Amino acid sequence: MSAHTLPPPARTSGRRRPRGGGLGTDRAPRPNLFYVLPAVLFFAAFAALPVIGVFVLSFTDWNGLGDPKPVGLENWQRLLTDELVLSSTGTTILLTVLCWVTQTPLALALGVWAAGRQRNRAVLSAIFFLPLLLSSAAIALLWKSVLDPNFGVAARVGPYIGFPDGNIIGHARGALFAIVLVVAWQFVPFHALLYQAGTRNIPRMLYDAAVVDGATRWELFWFVTLPQLRNTIITSSTLMIVGSLTYFETILLLTNGGPGDATYVLPFLMYQEGFRQYEMGFAATIAAVLVILGTTLSLLIVRFSGFGRMRSTLEGL
Repeated sequence: MSAHTLPPPARTSGRRRPRGGGLGTDRAPRPNLFYVLPAVLFFAAFAALPVIGVFVLSFTDWNGLGDPKPVGLENWQRLLTDELVLSSTGTTILLTVLCWVTQTPLALALGVWAAGRQRNRAVLSAIFFLPLLLSSAAIALLWKSVLDPNFGVAARVGPYIGFPDGNIIGHARGALFAIVLVVAWQFVPFHALLYQAGTRNIPRMLYDAAVVDGATRWELFWFVTLPQLRNTIITSSTLMIVGSLTYFETILLLTNGGPGDATYVLPFLMYQEGFRQYEMGFAATIAAVLVILGTTLSLLIVRFSGFGRMRSTLEGL
């Protein structure tokens, strides 16, 4: 049969095939505003409104009793001249950098290792993740006993790391590094879980292809594992950096800001100003600065890391 004698194609009816599993409807139902209303109300009640209240209170003078008195930009101007605020900001930045530099490689190494199939991996992983079950207050009190210069481990270890009297948290440098150690011990397991999940999602075919090309174990990690964990590293770093702006109870219970003001960070200073000096307006100003810093850092990380495009590392497989 030639092409000129082929029968014309059969006409189809103008009705669309039903969607949604054969329910007979032309279009699948789409979610409307009713679906997101509970989340919007929850966010407004526990996030948006408190933040707005903090910013409003930052323009007032209030001791916690009576009515707040408007003072304009007085609290904000004080931020630029208060030496304790400036030193606390520097300590906050230093603590953030030290926590990220310390926790990221440890969590990455532990997470990649825990994703393997070694013997006793499950048992050892469970032991490593025990700090996730403890509260920050309990961890701070535990380490305060360990770092006690009279009866703790610090009394024996201190002379070997540059503290002859064993009073590690009694020195400015030692107290800061002690906080970094305690925070890492607490939060590295959480970030290791993120890296463990990300590593297990890497397709095996990538490793097989690299092995065929003669890649070593180090090259497998550097050229296969690490690039595939790019989005996980960005997510973990964002949580780590923004979370470091909220460290409070660990510092309060471990060093109480000391020695002197060596471990004063902005959250601790906010507590001091609000609940010990009863300057709620100025404390609200510090809280507003923390909100601005956290939001700005998050946006910068998403913007310059390319994470905002949300492209999967598995694309093309």
